[in-house]
Amino acid sequence: MIKVTLPDGSVREFSQGVTPMDVAKNISEGFARNVISANYNDTTIETSTPLTADGALTLYTWNDKEGKKAFWHSTSHVMAQTLEEMYSGIKLTLGPAIDNGFYYDVDFGNHKITDADFKKIEDRVLEISREKHEFKMRAVTKAEALEKYKDNEYKTELISNLEDGTITFCDHATFTDLCRGGHIPNTGIIKAVKIMSIAGAYWRGDEKNKQLTRVYGTSFPKQKDLTDYLELLEEAKRRDHRKLGKELDLFHFSQRVGQGLPLWLPKGAALRDRLEQFLKKAQKKAGYEQVVTPHIGQKELYVTSGHYAKYGADSFQPITTPAEGEEFLLKPMNCPHHCEIYNSRPWSYKDLPKRYAEFGTVYRYEQSGELHGLTRVRGFTQDDAHIFCMPDQLDVEFKNVIDLVLYVFGSLGFENFTAQVSVRDLNNPEKYIGSVENWEKAENAIISAAKDKGLNYVIEAGEAAFYGPKLDFMVKDALGRSWQLGTIQVDYNLPERFELSYKGADDKLHRPVMIHRAPFGSMERFIAILLEHTAGNFPLWLMPEQAIILSLSEKYEKYAKKVLDLLEIHEIRALIDNRNETIGKKIREAEMQKMPFMLIVGEEEEKNGTISVRRNGQEGKGNITVTIEEFAKIVNEEISKTLKQF
Repeated sequence: MIKVTLPDGSVREFSQGVTPMDVAKNISEGFARNVISANYNDTTIETSTPLTADGALTLYTWNDKEGKKAFWHSTSHVMAQTLEEMYSGIKLTLGPAIDNGFYYDVDFGNHKITDADFKKIEDRVLEISREKHEFKMRAVTKAEALEKYKDNEYKTELISNLEDGTITFCDHATFTDLCRGGHIPNTGIIKAVKIMSIAGAYWRGDEKNKQLTRVYGTSFPKQKDLTDYLELLEEAKRRDHRKLGKELDLFHFSQRVGQGLPLWLPKGAALRDRLEQFLKKAQKKAGYEQVVTPHIGQKELYVTSGHYAKYGADSFQPITTPAEGEEFLLKPMNCPHHCEIYNSRPWSYKDLPKRYAEFGTVYRYEQSGELHGLTRVRGFTQDDAHIFCMPDQLDVEFKNVIDLVLYVFGSLGFENFTAQVSVRDLNNPEKYIGSVENWEKAENAIISAAKDKGLNYVIEAGEAAFYGPKLDFMVKDALGRSWQLGTIQVDYNLPERFELSYKGADDKLHRPVMIHRAPFGSMERFIAILLEHTAGNFPLWLMPEQAIILSLSEKYEKYAKKVLDLLEIHEIRALIDNRNETIGKKIREAEMQKMPFMLIVGEEEEKNGTISVRRNGQEGKGNITVTIEEFAKIVNEEISKTLKQF
């Protein structure tokens, strides 16, 4: 008999050779019908794999991330089978699951694949799926694997790097593929499939290698799920920040300036400034001091911090000067500069904590193929701050930063989020700097603070920064997509590398602990996500213009100007549209510009000293006629509901 431990901690005994699916049926026949993948002792296995020793078993359904991964990887096998049938002589390489689907990289040789072929591929994948072929794993020798793929240089390259006794094939129907495992029980579970696109991809991501064709797809256990997903993609296209940014005149990219270097237009600059002022106000209340650091620094600065060793390849190349041997770098991080600010004078324990904040622009040389609007750029501004404190102040300071992040999220409408404690990968210690003791202290401090603040958190190994663990906030937007926004990091290592110190009550020098924090993260990326989350309908307090005054004719321009002046007294941002256009056209264009309020003025309004108010997105509900003071009250009440107090 073997003992199988389930996620709830319960232990069940079974005969040796029991499969994960047998265990699922033992729990519940209904549950078993939904199980599509399994993990035993931290290893992904098939639901049909015999269990021969005691261990911990996790069973996955479609609702689990790992379940989806197995589902999509399995579909990539069926698609690969289809492609081999339709295009004889092609060479398959790799076909992993990715977020929202899968891909397979293929050398099509002389064959051409186009969008017109997608429907035929989808139909054949579904035809094979309906035959309910089981996915079966089998071990093969290295010699057998090399013989199987003797005409496929891509697979033989993969096999040559594997050790005999670790190589497995996956069979289904008439198709076999080199695979480590992780499949659904059979193809019949696949009910809907969509080939999404094709793109070029270098073998193993190296541009020196041959360019292959990457075929992207997705699949679902129900046709309705696919329909809903495609509708979501269409909505995502409508909300694309690149499209909205152009329509709303927020930012622009110029080839002359350079890829990945956004130009902020007046409305976008005003939006950024409002976000900065919002956070600066909260930071001032929380005891932060603003600092400013240069856009470049000597190479030695980043060698000391460790950033050059870790990120040198992804940074712009060193800038040489007329002085022999002198090299500078465009700033890839703000933290080394802040360490040097701390080092500008001696400190006592009575002076701590010191909280330095800066909206500092940094530069990373992202590959051109990875650039994407504002979400992946080469120059971006971080709402960076670094807190230097004594070890016994760490807990309170860390929790205060959590409060600040939650204040930011609440004021901008990000209510759905989880926290992720990102810790070391214990199997790859070479990725990190500093002592094990300091890492353990830092990780325990973050977990303790997350627990005390009642955060819904998960622990993710291998996601820590090279100098310390962190608490990342994973936010879901209006479309259900998850984004990492806001990060807090505990760092014992940079204070050591920069020899930071303070004089303690014992009159001896001690090392401070450093907290890195950025509620927005990258301003560019944050604004992009906020644009897509709100579809351009920002919270009223953040809108570039909160109202537009529409005069019914030229006769009322003087009154429109009077209304504008009164709104400015009430600190309401507004403008006038006095073009010689119909009121209907003015309203339509104002709505396209996401203008929150349209204030219509004509004869009645001028006579009574009022405005006719139309709220964007409330067509058919009628306008309301109010005084300027009453309108100001409406605006202020709405702002007070969304802009939280800190």
